[in-house]
Amino acid sequence: MYPDFPEGAPCWADARLPDVEAGKRFYGDLFGWTFDEGAGAERGFYTAAYSEDRAVAALAPGGAGWTVHFAVRDTYAAAEKVAAYGGHIAAGPLSDGAVATVALAAGPEGALFGLWQAGSHQGFERAGAPGALCRAELWTPDAALSDSFYTAVFGYPPPLPHPADVPAPDLRTWRTGSPAAAGPAVPETSRQRVPGRPARFLLHFGAADLPGTCAEALRLGGHVRTAPHSTPYGPMAVLTDDQGADFAVCTA
Repeated sequence: MYPDFPEGAPCWADARLPDVEAGKRFYGDLFGWTFDEGAGAERGFYTAAYSEDRAVAALAPGGAGWTVHFAVRDTYAAAEKVAAYGGHIAAGPLSDGAVATVALAAGPEGALFGLWQAGSHQGFERAGAPGALCRAELWTPDAALSDSFYTAVFGYPPPLPHPADVPAPDLRTWRTGSPAAAGPAVPETSRQRVPGRPARFLLHFGAADLPGTCAEALRLGGHVRTAPHSTPYGPMAVLTDDQGADFAVCTA
């Protein structure tokens, strides 16, 4: 069954954390997330997170870090494209029963991301709102290389310029279309050239009160890496949770 998300759209996000219970406390207090009881060892103790009773992310044991997963019709075919255009497959593809067929990939610039062929797990049930993913932004030292790779793998049209009349030639948005009428909102995908830094995807979650969310992250043991500031996409800040995983918050 093809998901409601168009090819190449961010459709799911999860965090690998050394301590999942601590992660539940941090993100539960920060975003108001609730959590299911979590899967057993057969599914890597994968724990789904909910905002207003709708799935928004998951936590699982592992090294600290957030991963965005992109919707694909066929994970095996997408994995072949990743390799053909200069990326590599770090894990998978593997099928989790009828839930999803997934793979962990990296682009030629080194940024990790997931491929997600939906089965019974379609992906986000809530997006573009407080406590949910609003945008996945690729920070890359080589904008031309990234544009070439991701448009080839996911079939993106040429990237759009930044959405505001602010000089930002290195900031672009990749268009991923619209979901089916009954589907949830689709988070944006953008890329920003950031010279001299390793490539990575930075996930932006919505916040109704940006300064208040930053203050709460500090209270919970996290860090504010970049204080709230204006961008062509609106106000945002970069945070680190209490276990070292970076993410951003933006006005939603």
